[in-house]
Amino acid sequence: MSEVSNSSIPKTSVVSDFKEITKMRLSLSVVFSSIAGYLLGADTVSFYTLLLLAFGGYFMVGASNAYNQIIEKDLDALMKRTKNRPIPSGRMSVKAAFILATIFTILGVTVLYIINPQTAMFGAISIFLYTSAYTPLKTKTPLSVFVGAIPGAIPFMLGWVAATDDFGIEPGTLFMLQFFWQFPHFWAIGWFLHDDYQKAGFNMLPTGKRDKATAVQTILYTVWTIIVSIIPVFGFTGDLQLTIVGAIVVFLAGLIMLYYAIQLFKKMTAVAARQLMLASVLYITLVQIIYVLDKFIR
Repeated sequence: MSEVSNSSIPKTSVVSDFKEITKMRLSLSVVFSSIAGYLLGADTVSFYTLLLLAFGGYFMVGASNAYNQIIEKDLDALMKRTKNRPIPSGRMSVKAAFILATIFTILGVTVLYIINPQTAMFGAISIFLYTSAYTPLKTKTPLSVFVGAIPGAIPFMLGWVAATDDFGIEPGTLFMLQFFWQFPHFWAIGWFLHDDYQKAGFNMLPTGKRDKATAVQTILYTVWTIIVSIIPVFGFTGDLQLTIVGAIVVFLAGLIMLYYAIQLFKKMTAVAARQLMLASVLYITLVQIIYVLDKFIR
């Protein structure tokens, strides 16, 4: 009886550990961004390419997350939020995680290369910057958020490149939108997880403290995000266009996120920061959906 029970436990933990080592929810959100970018750039939608993009994107993000958890295994053990991850908890060895990350890297680059070489190149750049620059900088300087925002902004524009095999003003605009968005998003996370991050020596907030200066910068980058989000309505961004109705809806969605950024400035609490984080997730999802709907409805 005990043998049966013991054999059933690893099967359950293998699945949950796979989800956690690849950060499944985050990876799926990245895949969603890539698909949105593809739909914006494609003249004719190819479900074959969409499938390749979805799997390739998941492999690349999953690999980045696995490498990240290998590098930060000792620091993860210090934080309440991460101490039960597969590696610091001892459920997965570093060797197993590295093999998984390596396989995912090879599969990711290969699958994205089948779409086109540029897509594979940007995917590879994303992994490199996330693991070799952003991850080690997290304990060194708050500028790590700036560096991390680069690979974090690639997925939305990656979809456009997958659809067109071209990098121009259109994917550049998509990149800038998601780039600026990440600052209020991650500073909100850094705010309500500040004490836990401090245990590992992570410097995520721009001033290193939960103060008015950090809150002001959060507001400013939210404003920049809103400005970039409506630029396509002015006709400066090539084939990436937005109708007036679409721009108004996107702008209103931005005002909601701005409201919560201002609330963080006023209240200076972890609750306000968490509300801003949730609002930012809702915002970027809505904007991507609105962009796509606006293209196909107009």
